[in-house]
Amino acid sequence: MGNLLYEITIWAIPVILAITLHEAAHGFVALKFGDDTALRAGRLTLNPVRHIDPFGTLLLPGLLLLMRSVTGSGFLFGWAKPVPVNFFRLRNPKRDMVWVAAAGPATNVALAFVSALLIHTVGMVPQSFATWWSYNLQNSVYINVLLAVFNMIPLPPLDGGRVAVGLLPMALARPLARLERTGMLILILALFIVPFAAAELLHTEFNPVASLIGPPFTALLRFILDLAGLR
Repeated sequence: MGNLLYEITIWAIPVILAITLHEAAHGFVALKFGDDTALRAGRLTLNPVRHIDPFGTLLLPGLLLLMRSVTGSGFLFGWAKPVPVNFFRLRNPKRDMVWVAAAGPATNVALAFVSALLIHTVGMVPQSFATWWSYNLQNSVYINVLLAVFNMIPLPPLDGGRVAVGLLPMALARPLARLERTGMLILILALFIVPFAAAELLHTEFNPVASLIGPPFTALLRFILDLAGLR
């Protein structure tokens, strides 16, 4: 139980900061381009309580963290409440949705870089605090890089899907935009059902999402560590 509580403390702060600033960034950029929906909904705030989804932010990651603590393996997955954005209220909806959608992952990249830079301060703090501080910063780098790369998968309702809708010609953007309602179901199938079926039926490991985001995750992580002078 002590190990589990310690793990919660070194993951909860980076996760809450990552999702809070990610979601708030969407709202701030949307307001800049003419849509005040997030402001009127009270979501243009850095208060994490306003962005937490009880299941996606707390229960599911908590269960996965418990499994990770017990088994020594597994991954963390979750989500926050999406900040409401009315793309039709943007001054130039097709163009501006690219900036609004990209704001979240861009914020996560910035947070990962700042966290990597702060790792240099670990040797400057008291020893009793240094290990906990180091784990928080390392987890922050990992979580923010993962969130940035995962959210840039070109599938609505993920940010990458909306960026793709904004950049593609209308003939391609329309059918992609229609996946907005089913995109999360496709992701759940790819994240959980397909790997489980591959293991049980084919006796092999296959995770299409991990295969897709693995290379860009590694590349971005190495770039940030190099830029911060940690490699």
